[in-house]
Amino acid sequence: MRHLARWSSRAIACACVLATSLLASAQEPATPTKGSFRQPDAKGHPDLFVWTDTCNVYVLKQGDSALLIDLGSGSVLKHLGEIGVKKVEWILFTHHHREQCQGIELVDRTKTKIAAPKLEQDLFEKPTEFRKWHPTLGDAYTVYGASYARPPRRAIPLDKALEPGEKFAWRGIELACLSTPGHSPGSMTYILQSNDKSLAFSGDVMHDGAKLTTWFDTEWDYGFAKGIDTLIASVEGLQATPLDLALTSHGPTIEKPQKQLATYLGKLKTFRQSYIRGYPVFEIKPPESDPISKPTAVPLINQVTPHLYKLSHKLPGKNFAIIISDKGRGLILDAGLFPEAQLDEIVVGLREHMGLKQIDAFWISHMHGDHFLLGPTLKRKYGAQAWTLDRIADRCEHPRRYDYSALVSAYKDGFDGMKIDKPFRDGESVEWEGYKIQVDWMPGQTEFGCCLWLDIDGKRIAFTGDNLFGNSADKKQNGHEAVVARNSAIFEEGYILGSRYLKNLKPDIVMGSHSYVMPEPADFLARYHDWSLQIRDLYRELLPDRDYEYLFDPYWVSAYPYRVDFSAAETQTVAITVRNFRDKPQQHHIELKLPAGITAEPATLSGTVAAESRQTYPVKLTVNRAAVPAGLQIVPFDITLDGRHYGELFDFILRTKE
Repeated sequence: MRHLARWSSRAIACACVLATSLLASAQEPATPTKGSFRQPDAKGHPDLFVWTDTCNVYVLKQGDSALLIDLGSGSVLKHLGEIGVKKVEWILFTHHHREQCQGIELVDRTKTKIAAPKLEQDLFEKPTEFRKWHPTLGDAYTVYGASYARPPRRAIPLDKALEPGEKFAWRGIELACLSTPGHSPGSMTYILQSNDKSLAFSGDVMHDGAKLTTWFDTEWDYGFAKGIDTLIASVEGLQATPLDLALTSHGPTIEKPQKQLATYLGKLKTFRQSYIRGYPVFEIKPPESDPISKPTAVPLINQVTPHLYKLSHKLPGKNFAIIISDKGRGLILDAGLFPEAQLDEIVVGLREHMGLKQIDAFWISHMHGDHFLLGPTLKRKYGAQAWTLDRIADRCEHPRRYDYSALVSAYKDGFDGMKIDKPFRDGESVEWEGYKIQVDWMPGQTEFGCCLWLDIDGKRIAFTGDNLFGNSADKKQNGHEAVVARNSAIFEEGYILGSRYLKNLKPDIVMGSHSYVMPEPADFLARYHDWSLQIRDLYRELLPDRDYEYLFDPYWVSAYPYRVDFSAAETQTVAITVRNFRDKPQQHHIELKLPAGITAEPATLSGTVAAESRQTYPVKLTVNRAAVPAGLQIVPFDITLDGRHYGELFDFILRTKE
């Protein structure tokens, strides 16, 4: 079991006692008590209260009126009378995430006004614009088409959009609006100066313990750390602001937060150094990226070994390699990111100079579209079959059923799917032209990747897709590619597993995609594996759950298909998968928050998932076309796990018309 080593290190001396205590604390430490009001600073601010459900809801009270900071599930509204509140005049949101505002439908908008950061106004007021039926790589608030925004399922019109630097005044109380993005694109901290104290309603900028609240909300790009850099700048801004209390959206109040902010800043900077890719992405060029291939008579093709060819240095960063047998049969390894006309030119040259007679197949290393954009051409013009691992196949054939990054349908020149002719099982081999070709599951950059390897020309050559790149002779490089949670990239079934696999395989040459060739890679692969363990441990240290995966993975409750189309059907079945990362059974209660006109059977999922496993539930959806709203609809999962109400973290989408 993947937790065994971690458990053993904790429990050698007193296993029985520690087992009991750890199993009782599966969630983050010091989660505030639910179901009652508390006073973060009873002496200094007797009219300040906090209520906890899907987030911490802060109540500033003046007489029988109140201002709320965030709303959560709205359960606070039923209990305000307990502290003498009869009316809520304003709700200020620190940021747009659904768990902050999912109770909005319980609010009487004729009596209560809403304010939120100006930078997130569209996320509140136009939520369905941030869920795409036809995603593209450049969509706003996405990582190559997969959204990192979590807008409400319905629009929330704002009465006031708050600008950074302005002051919000209510009944003699003044809140300074400090822009603190990083956890979300435009999140805001509200600072209250009163009674000689400075209080910061800081949203999810920092969790108690100098930790991130979640990872998947700060992952804003493809491994270039835009979200982390933005968060670092916000933490520096808070650190420069004298504060006595940080009133966070999740977790306990932080007293004298300056010390934690300093620790947090150091953690983020250390993390960033390991997180950024393990090779100079924009600086490394031939011959460092390919020190051994030689030019051929074909202008766009270099030779790696007598039977193996790849793109020349004239097409850096593109995807194409080919093995040509003695009989003139070809096997292509990935193909994309250059025009069809250049592919035709290459094939003509290979026929004329390298004896190519027929292309039997092209292999796809992983689910990303840029590795088989030329697949339909290879099928249509050259009669080639598409080969890949079975667990990758559906992502190639039906990409819009998923919400992952960089699927083929998101490319401008992409397509909605392509049939895989031979889906290999993990560990399956095929005899081709006298070579034994092995295909193994090899995750890393994504769970949905594989390694094709063979012994050819006296060398063991491994084709590794996008898992690692670099100059294998440079001891400063460890070669890892981007860390992207929306690739489905849990480390224990990603970079850790894949890097260990490559170390054990002991290839003589690693053929990375995008024209990288890495000879004599043993030490390079050792550094790559060491990094995979280091980065996993950094995430464990940064995230406030014993099982960091719940705060890293945006898919631990997920729907297949992600996009549900009622344009030509009255019913559809969606498979809802619930994942347990813990080393004990976990109980869940999940409610589908459906739009009018859509019914589900069942509409709630309650059950137990065994330790470190998944459970999938079929849900039948039925449409009433007379009642369903027009346009795309967001369907969130309202999640309660082992008694903790996480709220509407994840979703799927549906439509009723083309």
